[in-house]
Amino acid sequence: MRITVFGGTGPTGLLLVQQALTQGHDVVAYARTPSKLPRHERLSVVEGQLDDADKVAAAVAGSEAVLSVLGPGTKAADVPPLVTGTRSIVAAMREHGVRRLVATGTPSINDDADSKDWKIGLLVKLISRFQPVAYDAIVTIGNIVRESRLDWTIVRLPFLSNGPHTDRINARRVGEKGSLRLSRANAAAFVLQQATDTTYLHKAPFITDK
Repeated sequence: MRITVFGGTGPTGLLLVQQALTQGHDVVAYARTPSKLPRHERLSVVEGQLDDADKVAAAVAGSEAVLSVLGPGTKAADVPPLVTGTRSIVAAMREHGVRRLVATGTPSINDDADSKDWKIGLLVKLISRFQPVAYDAIVTIGNIVRESRLDWTIVRLPFLSNGPHTDRINARRVGEKGSLRLSRANAAAFVLQQATDTTYLHKAPFITDK
């Protein structure tokens, strides 16, 4: 299938692009710095900023699914465009009739299916206190995706590592038993799987290695 990837130049995004190409998909990557992406006959790149709605729409047009691994980095100035970019992605998908949207987030995005988990609850409180700009952006992005009226899935991620891809990924609700770590390779694999799998349609699974 033809897939558009946002955030494809980050550590997890690069793995996502490579896995999609390996599985035979045609990939359109939207990137501010195209030179960070590999060259491949089935990979096309649209260069642009997240606040350029026309270029975002050009990247989305003709695809069957959009996968976004956009997330706050260490620079506060890079955070606000993530919200603008997510709104542009949703608008472009509606305009071009692309239904499937898979976006990553964190447990800062609440889900009605969650139960109490003191470790995750403490982590969310610390982030909201010491990184309020990033916290607000993540929560806002989650709301935009949920209210998009698209066929969405929000994949909530824990601490990421450079570990290997494994055969098993623990997709669960906050409050259920599991670790708080996930390899980027597993994150990429799970996000890619959701392009064609509707098990978590209109849901926000929290995924970890164990």
